[in-house]
This record gives sequence, structure tokens and C-alpha cells, in this order.
Amino acid sequence: MTPGPTHYATAHITTVQSCFDLFITEEIIQLLLENTNLQGRRSVTDWIDFDSTDIQAYIGLLILAGVYRSRNKSTRSLWDVENVRSIFRATVSHRKFNLLSSTLRFDDRMTRPARYMHDKLAAFQTIWEKWTHRFSLLFNPGQDVSVDEQLVPFKGRCKFRQYMPSKPAKYGIKIWVTCDVTTSYAWKFANIHGEVSWKSCGGEPRKNGRSGNDGAAPGENRDLKKKKITSYKLAEELLKRKMALVGTIRRNKQELPPQLLQIKQRALLSSLFAFTKTHTAVSYVPKHGKNVLLLSTNHREPAVSDTEKKKPVIITDYNHCKGGVDNLDKVVGTNS
Repeated sequence: MTPGPTHYATAHITTVQSCFDLFITEEIIQLLLENTNLQGRRSVTDWIDFDSTDIQAYIGLLILAGVYRSRNKSTRSLWDVENVRSIFRATVSHRKFNLLSSTLRFDDRMTRPARYMHDKLAAFQTIWEKWTHRFSLLFNPGQDVSVDEQLVPFKGRCKFRQYMPSKPAKYGIKIWVTCDVTTSYAWKFANIHGEVSWKSCGGEPRKNGRSGNDGAAPGENRDLKKKKITSYKLAEELLKRKMALVGTIRRNKQELPPQLLQIKQRALLSSLFAFTKTHTAVSYVPKHGKNVLLLSTNHREPAVSDTEKKKPVIITDYNHCKGGVDNLDKVVGTNS
């Protein structure tokens, strides 16, 4: 595959509107429209149905509010007469915007209890699948991809809401994202409330592909505090799919040679390597009492950088790739 927008995407993008329609399709608009009008008829006296233009305008204003970094502002301030951004008042009235916000639904809540018995995402599962399916259709990732967790901020009632103190929002819904390292494009999304699997994160065979895969946030001092999903078995499975893996690995993995775990007599900034036919493991001591362990199926030499910290090349390559999802957080963030 050629990295970048797919032929399907480039063939359909001619205007800003056509680009928007590739991600928010007519099928998604109609799903929102059907369930929102259904909720409105049930809960609002003298309800008048919204149309597709109303839904598109609503989504567009939400995006525009994010562009203007209006996350903590009241909607009333965006419609204020003295606000220089008159596009909000010109697009839709503040009353209509609030009405749509209160009645917006992604499913039929009357049939939700039966679906919720076997699907914790019943409230928005259908639209989630339709939306996330679009991302891989529109972009081909490059040679390096990064798999990491992302916390979508959310403080409402939700049984699978999580607390992650290392994230800026701390509370929210955790998803696993496969990102293109070069562009931080979100290519695949894992099941939000299910078990992590490579297939759900986009593990289709890709020739000469590499993955920075561990779920750790940036910063060496936190490498051993985050959840690691790297394993010898996972690396073998990816090799069968013509994909290489570079990632940190837990010290309790039985396949690790015991020599890599002993650091009491090790010199500061020293590196110790272990090799099999297809795998390379390295132990690096960045400071006294710390042992950073990585596993790679993309490196076959005990190479060490000539920088002051003498990091193994495995670690420098890993650091280059691991920040794809973290940079995505910065790209989509709307904090002032």
C-alpha cells in the first residue's frame, strides 16, 4: 500500500463538504435523524422533526467550537450578540441548538435494555461501528504504526468509565488506537470495553510493517508503570503476518533470560542483549535501580547510540514510534 490517502478518498474529495461527507456519511446522518426525531416525539410537546441539514449544522458547530477552543465556555456565550463569531447565530438559533443537544440519540432507548444484556455499548454501538469503519477506508498508514490507549474524557454515568491518573482528563472511556506514526492518523480502533486484541487494533498482514506496541505513555521514567501487552507470543504471531514488533516488556515474562533481570552489578547506562533466531531483547540501565526491558523482532544487532545516554538503537527506534497516539491526543485536544 502507498502511505497516505487512499484512491477512494482522493477520488471523492473535491470540496470541504465532500471531505466531511466521507467521515460523516449520509447513512450516519439518517441514523442520528431517525433516533433523534423518535426521542423528540416522545418527550417534547408540539415536536417538529429535524432534517439532515439541522444535523449537519449541529455537528459542524461542535467542530467549530473545538477549533475555537471553546471547551469550557457556555453555549450562550457563543451565541452572544457581541461575539465576533457570528457564524453560530447565523447557522442556527441557540434555542434550537439546545433542543437538539437534549434530544440527540444514537439508538432507540426503548429497545436498548434487551441489547444491553449482551452489548455494553448498546447506546451507540451501531453508529460507532459505522464511523470507525470509515477511517481505514480513507488512509493507508506508513511503515511504522503505534498501538496505544487513549482516554476519551467523560464524566457522565457509565459502567465502563475508567480512572487513569496519568492522563490529563483522568476520567473517561478508554479505547485502543492504531496510529500512523508519521501523521498520527487514527487508522483503527479497538473494542472500547472488550479485551485488547491485535486484530481489533488493525492487525491485517502488511509487508515489512513495524509496530511500536505497549500502551505506555511518553517518558522513560514511566515505562515500567504502564500496562504492557508486548510478549514473545505476540511477536511471533505478528511475524507470521509479516509484521515486526518493538515494545517494552514486563520483567515477569518467563521467556526473558534471567541475566537481563539482574542489574545490581551493572554499570550505569549499560546495555545487555539476548538473541534468538527471530527475537532480540535488551536490558538498559538508565539510572541506579532502573531496568528498562524491550523486545524487538526488527533489530538483529547489539547497536548502541553514540549519544551521551548510550541508549540502545532498539530504544531510540521505540521512542520514535511510541508517541503516535499521544500526539493524536494533542491534535484533537481543545484545552485553552
